[in-house]
Amino acid sequence: MSGRERERSDAELARRLWPFLRPHRRLIGWALLALVACSAAGLAQPWILRLVIDEHLMPGTLEGLGLLVAFYAAAAGLELLLRSAQAYFVDLCGQNSLVDLRLAVFRHLQKLSASFHDRNPTGKLIGRVTTDIESLQEMFASGLVTILADLLNLLAILMLLFWMSWQLTLVALLLVPVLLGLTILVRRRVREAYGVMVHKRSRLNAALHEQSAGMPLIQAFRAEDRSRTDFDQVNCDLRDAELASVKWESVLSALTDMLSSVTMAVILWYGGGLALEGLGFEELAREARSIVTLGTLVAFLQYTERFFGPLNDLSMKYTVLQSALTAAERIFRLLDRDEYLEEAAQPLALGEVQGAISFRGVTFGYKGGGPVLKDLSFEIQAGESVAILGATGAGKSTILKLLTRLYDVQEGTIELDGVDIRDLDLSSLRRAVGIVPQDVFLFRGDILENIRLGHPEVSEAQATAAADGLHLDRIVKRFPGGYRELVRERGGNLSAGERQLVACARVLALEPRVLALDEATSNVDTQLEQLLQEAVGTLMHGRTSLIVAHRLSTVREVDRILVMHQGRLVESGSHAELLALRGRYWRLHGLQFLESS
Repeated sequence: MSGRERERSDAELARRLWPFLRPHRRLIGWALLALVACSAAGLAQPWILRLVIDEHLMPGTLEGLGLLVAFYAAAAGLELLLRSAQAYFVDLCGQNSLVDLRLAVFRHLQKLSASFHDRNPTGKLIGRVTTDIESLQEMFASGLVTILADLLNLLAILMLLFWMSWQLTLVALLLVPVLLGLTILVRRRVREAYGVMVHKRSRLNAALHEQSAGMPLIQAFRAEDRSRTDFDQVNCDLRDAELASVKWESVLSALTDMLSSVTMAVILWYGGGLALEGLGFEELAREARSIVTLGTLVAFLQYTERFFGPLNDLSMKYTVLQSALTAAERIFRLLDRDEYLEEAAQPLALGEVQGAISFRGVTFGYKGGGPVLKDLSFEIQAGESVAILGATGAGKSTILKLLTRLYDVQEGTIELDGVDIRDLDLSSLRRAVGIVPQDVFLFRGDILENIRLGHPEVSEAQATAAADGLHLDRIVKRFPGGYRELVRERGGNLSAGERQLVACARVLALEPRVLALDEATSNVDTQLEQLLQEAVGTLMHGRTSLIVAHRLSTVREVDRILVMHQGRLVESGSHAELLALRGRYWRLHGLQFLESS
């Protein structure tokens, strides 16, 4: 990317950040007022010092000196107070803006399709919401407003320097073009280094999340050495990227410090000579003092130091700004992803749901793979219970994901009560279809909150009644807090079967008309199997039910069984009808009968 394109890109990023700053622009206004007053108080101090030296100390006149000293102390105190106020307003504005941005990113992640989340590591997405946005906080804290303050200070100091002595000012500015040229040369390196660093940091977050989530498996297979080696490589890559960025930061800072010191030396050599001339030679005293006095030289040196201070700050803040812009680029690249499920322009709200389901010529495959379902068609009547059987990879769970529109079909249609589900309001569709997954995820909070799961319309009494109806009260009575017992991470204080009961209670509390059970009774200990079977029976009563299962013993009592093979429907009928066909279901039944024997 060329320099001009990069500048346009930076300007575009800044423009896109403004909507998050705009609601808090009043705080920016207060910060700007504080910085203007702070700059004025700071610039007044060398001027007062000049007056003290030239009008009181050099002539030996003490009258009025106390007042100037008081003014100097007041200016120094005011500068300190205003700088604190400015920092407070800037930080408050930055934190409020980043809260809004973080929420916007999280909302966007919620809207992105399941296929997007399948392809992107969780740690990478976490990095966008945490690390990248923290980089923007550094920009707000030591960036935008303070950069503006530095620029205002530079302009004001430059005007004062020219007014005090244009000769010394020209001397002081001799090396500024050199500094600007070197800054431009280093700028591209800094941006590239920060881009690599942020990428490596994202990889580290993704690796750490993956390794942490899989730690029990790593320990079970004694793969700690391999895991540690992989993490060490990612960790070292980040270290090298950080060192590269620090190297260019150091180059920029060292160049600024060096040129500042050289400039101060030149001013002392040139201006000090004039001051001594004015003090040591009476015949030239008047002319020398008209050029530079001792007080002017002292004030000039202080102003020059204040001039190069902001220049050095700008070089350092530039690296912070580059890091922030790189992070902003990644954040907005995520916000620009539009992998949404397409919704109808005027989605239809579901009325009273009957629960009739139709799959008509449905073909679907996950991104990057072949078709999982191929020209699938079947009908389910309202209130009918249907089991879906087949080998692993036959497409059973995919049917449930398509029914709840986690994914959209690529060909064909899925209808609920005769209406294409793509024309329905997504929230009402998912309210009408309750799903109990094979792997139940429990969130932070207590058991009751996990049953209600973000549905404030479900009262505590309704949630508790639903749980009691599934005999979950027998489980929670062992906890001191009962339904208010806090759930450990990933539901560690509940067994797999107990988590399944919580998932069943979630669905029962919402009272959907369609029930989807994805291997809901698999991997359950014998003690809980009967309890869970009763819970499933309670859930299915009076509802259209789709049950994905491997064990045939769990589906004998359903109205109909659909047998899938390689994405196609190969058999359909009741348990007795399919046994009489002596086809795939009959063979599956025979195999499982032999295994159980």
